[in-house]
Amino acid sequence: MDTTRIEIIQGDITRSDADAIANAANTSLLGGGGVDGAIHRAAGPELLAECRTLHGCETGKAKITKGYRLRAKYVLHTPGPVWHGGTHGEAEKLAGCYTSCLELASEYGCKTVDFPSISTGVYGYPVDKAAHVALGAIAAYLEGHPEIERVRMVCFDSRTKAAYEAALKEL
Repeated sequence: MDTTRIEIIQGDITRSDADAIANAANTSLLGGGGVDGAIHRAAGPELLAECRTLHGCETGKAKITKGYRLRAKYVLHTPGPVWHGGTHGEAEKLAGCYTSCLELASEYGCKTVDFPSISTGVYGYPVDKAAHVALGAIAAYLEGHPEIERVRMVCFDSRTKAAYEAALKEL
């Protein structure tokens, strides 16, 4: 699997200069805690106003909005699964988050996409398991989509970054 277009960094996704950033949203798309709240605060009230017109989003899918006050042109909102032990379709739904975001990015002409570690905060998905699912889905999508030039995992802390670096080596 070609992983040369995947990068792992530690940082603040609200400061990303990618064409699109993904938001680990809830199904209402109306803001929340963690990454979701940080993105909404950084983008400004216009983001919430646009999200209200989208009427939510189901887990494992994605919807797109403008980036408003963010450096990114677009925000890809994707509700990740809540961890219930791994036997309730969590991996498939999590992979769907990344694939759905990348499909929208391709459709909207984005060459660079930055992701947070979806579902590994309050949704409780174990970061080591999430890293394998996320990077597997990203790498699989990139194989058939040369229009996406770079995908970065923007990890909030060093523990998350280490988990993604380890998972990337195993692809």
